Amino acid sequence: MGRGIDVVHTFWERVWQGLDYDAIDELVAEDFVLITGGQRIESRPAFKEWAKGFGSGFDDLTFEVVESFENHDGSRVCSLWRLTGRNNGAFGTEPDGQPIEMSGTAVWIVGEDGKLRSNKVERNAFEVYQQLTTSN
Repeated sequence: MGRGIDVVHTFWERVWQGLDYDAIDELVAEDFVLITGGQRIESRPAFKEWAKGFGSGFDDLTFEVVESFENHDGSRVCSLWRLTGRNNGAFGTEPDGQPIEMSGTAVWIVGEDGKLRSNKVERNAFEVYQQLTTSN
C-alpha cells in the first residue's frame, strides 16, 4: 500500500471502526472540507461534530473497507466502504433498531504532511432512508 492509502485506512480504523472521534484532531487538517450529500462541512471542528452526529445514528456500527486505490503519488485516494448497524435515529428517523446496511465511495485528498485535506463522499443514504421509513 502507498502513503495515501495508509493514511486513509488509519482514519477508517480509528474513527469509524474504533469510534475514536478525537483521532480526527490528529489525522485531518485544520481547514478540512467534507462534501457529503451536496453539503459542505468546513473545518476540522465542524467535521468532528458532523462525524459524531452521523455516528450517533447507528448502534452496533461496523465499518468495512471494501477496496481502496490511489494515484501515482498517494495524494488522492478512492476508498469504497460498507457500514452496517442498527437504526438509532439515522437520518432523523425513529430509533427503532432496524438493521442498516450502507455503502459508499470516498475520494480523499492527502496532503504532503500526511494530513487528510478533504473528502468527497457519495453513499446510498436515500435508499437507506427509504428502507427505514417504509412500512413493512
